[in-house]
Amino acid sequence: MKKTFYDSPLGKMTILADDQFLYGLWFNGQKNFGGHYNLDMIEQGTSESSQKTIEWLKRYFAGQNPSLGGLTLAPAMTPFQKKVYQALKRVPYGRTVTYKELSDAIQTEQPAKNLSRAVGNAIGRNQILLLLPCHRVVGSNGSLTGYAGGLERKKSLLKLEGALN
Repeated sequence: MKKTFYDSPLGKMTILADDQFLYGLWFNGQKNFGGHYNLDMIEQGTSESSQKTIEWLKRYFAGQNPSLGGLTLAPAMTPFQKKVYQALKRVPYGRTVTYKELSDAIQTEQPAKNLSRAVGNAIGRNQILLLLPCHRVVGSNGSLTGYAGGLERKKSLLKLEGALN
């Protein structure tokens, strides 16, 4: 596992990957930066997965909607976070979803409970920003709330995707 740096238009990012898996993608200095990894102890360098991630990021920041094909995401997560992240992957490029809508989407039992706070907590610990598009989640009134990378970045990302004017 190695860490690689990428200078995005919205700030420097750190990629954590090996040749097979992508474990993390963060804006440097964001909330929960590095997750549970001690990034200071991880060697800097490139891997096959980090190179693929950089290519994905270049296309994304060029305004394209790149496919996740060829990338194997392996963030450390709880079973609940896995449900939330699977639902996040289904939120289309250029669209937003509310925390309540995600809460409803991950529940199979009836009647559904409002797990919006738990969903928000799971999203706040997302270790693979952009590829697991937590920036597409908004408050029930459409307001831009909570983003570990910062609300200005969230706004910029949604504008890039055409979800905001």
